[in-house]
Amino acid sequence: MTLKFPIIILIFLSFAVTAQNKMKSTEELIDKKDPAWATVKDWIKTAKNKVEVLPVDASKAKETLYKTQVTTRSTMGAVVFMTGGILVDDGWIRILGSGNSKFNRTLPDWNKGKSFKEFGEKPSFTLIADDAIGGFYLLNEGGLGTDLGKIYYFSPDNLEYEQLDITYSEFLGFCFNNDLDKFYEGNRWNGWRQEVSKLKGDEVFNFYPFLWTAEGSDINKNSRKIIPIEEQYSFNLDLRKQLGFDQ
Repeated sequence: MTLKFPIIILIFLSFAVTAQNKMKSTEELIDKKDPAWATVKDWIKTAKNKVEVLPVDASKAKETLYKTQVTTRSTMGAVVFMTGGILVDDGWIRILGSGNSKFNRTLPDWNKGKSFKEFGEKPSFTLIADDAIGGFYLLNEGGLGTDLGKIYYFSPDNLEYEQLDITYSEFLGFCFNNDLDKFYEGNRWNGWRQEVSKLKGDEVFNFYPFLWTAEGSDINKNSRKIIPIEEQYSFNLDLRKQLGFDQ
């Protein structure tokens, strides 16, 4: 008789974990009554900054939405399902969607191995966008602080996770309408727009001296080369460890 109680608990816990990890189908995630894309489209139409919505592949969009496990009633789900990604300021900022030949990364695939191991797991954060100088925008899912649902900027000029105190929807507004010259003051070199417009969506500019050093503070004097964004992300994390930020 004494063994029954722990067995029942074990079965219950196993059921709870299974239920927690069960992924919703694509059909369950597509909200036909109140999708957020209409709202996002209106924001794009009235955007002050240059915004390019990359074409979406329908079958790939369904797969990406399934892996992301976010409903299209949310703005993130709408961007994932309805776009191959969004480029702002000639590609200076790249907002992740379901991938495109011009921007060959999807939101869930880019996050796998970084914020979670297997699809269906709850991530500690979600990488939602990045920029041409190796900065990364992250949605806090609990791994960055107590302000769940807020955006952080992993800045290349100080290697810190900077709290922006905005939601994903507000982040889109920031990209579309904010004074990006002011936000990136000191990090845009002469002739940047022409160079950035030719950059692929899985590439970034790498600078030397590093932007976070005193020697690298004048970006017009730095040398720069194009490298894969995966390499830059790993490099940034390694530098944080070497500098003792993650102890």
